[in-house]
Amino acid sequence: MTEKQGVTDPASERLRRWRLVLGGGRADGTGHALSGQDTAMDGALTALYGKGDRPQPDRDRAAGLGASAPSVARWLGDIRTYFPSSVVQVMQRDAVDRLGLASLLLEPEMLEAVEADVHLVGTLLSLNQAMPERTKETARAVVRKVVEDLEKRLASRIRAALTGAVDRSARVSRPRHHDIDWNRTVAANLKHYLPEHRTVVPERLIGYGRASRSVRKEVVLCVDQSGSMASSVVYASVFGAVLASMRSIDTQLVVFDTAVADLTDRLDDPVDVLFGTQLGGGTDINRALAYCQSRITRPAETVVVLISDLYEGGIRDEMLKRVAAMQASGVRFVTLLALSDEGAPAYDREHAAALAALGAPAFACTPELFPEVMAAAIERRPLPIPDAG
Repeated sequence: MTEKQGVTDPASERLRRWRLVLGGGRADGTGHALSGQDTAMDGALTALYGKGDRPQPDRDRAAGLGASAPSVARWLGDIRTYFPSSVVQVMQRDAVDRLGLASLLLEPEMLEAVEADVHLVGTLLSLNQAMPERTKETARAVVRKVVEDLEKRLASRIRAALTGAVDRSARVSRPRHHDIDWNRTVAANLKHYLPEHRTVVPERLIGYGRASRSVRKEVVLCVDQSGSMASSVVYASVFGAVLASMRSIDTQLVVFDTAVADLTDRLDDPVDVLFGTQLGGGTDINRALAYCQSRITRPAETVVVLISDLYEGGIRDEMLKRVAAMQASGVRFVTLLALSDEGAPAYDREHAAALAALGAPAFACTPELFPEVMAAAIERRPLPIPDAG
């Protein structure tokens, strides 16, 4: 290996990285020896990923975390030292999945050491019923930190998008001067263009309504709380709290598995919402939509957002009839297969196709896209459906 002015030789750096990936031993083919911090990094990787599909003749790279909370806490500290936060979060998820460490997250010492993210919150929520009292306070602190970070990142965007959407959807035909929507007014009066004066003489003014004086729109978030929807539940609770803080929108939050729970009265604190969910169990979308339908008072001013992978355990045909009935009454119905940034979700394609045939296409939505989706739904514009490719 050669270094010049502090820059490692690219070929040597590639060998180093491959050595860390492959885990060493005579068969790794790199011939590269590790030293210093690289040795410690290799130890942290070995503890998690050491047990390969085939035994190695010279070194059994067995996973080394065991079932000891102190050793796992040390490992968590090590990976936070050696790897960036995004990598730490991936390694933590893999540790829970590969080594069965979910039960150790019930220990307060473990929770204090872990790098909090949306996926960890989902794991904690799934363990909520089994969590000892001495752990719950720490768990709530971890969840609150993640929720507050999400609110800081997303709240201003959704407030801006939806405030404008509500105002635009409440246009009036005799607006005051400062309420005139000039872009739409000019577009509606182009036939009155006077070439000699190079101006448009508007015969009809289009303006924004004063939506802030009273509730103009109703939003019902209907969220599947089955285990596969954990990240979506976290984001939905945050967005629900933001929507509920807007005077121009009346927000309801309903979560469901085979039963239905109305968490609207907890929307002032998304952490309370999350600890009011029970991740796991079956799914009865039809029952949940029946409850949501019963809560709608002004269909033409209502947007219902179903967040579910559509694996229906209830009555499929009744579910579809219910969606069709809500749309016929004037409700804008939106189906999100996931509300997360985890990539393409697994979902029931037959049910998704049936909803699309009713004019309610189902698609996955990232947290960043959600404000735009809601704005389009409120204004009854075409939804910004991401390219499936």
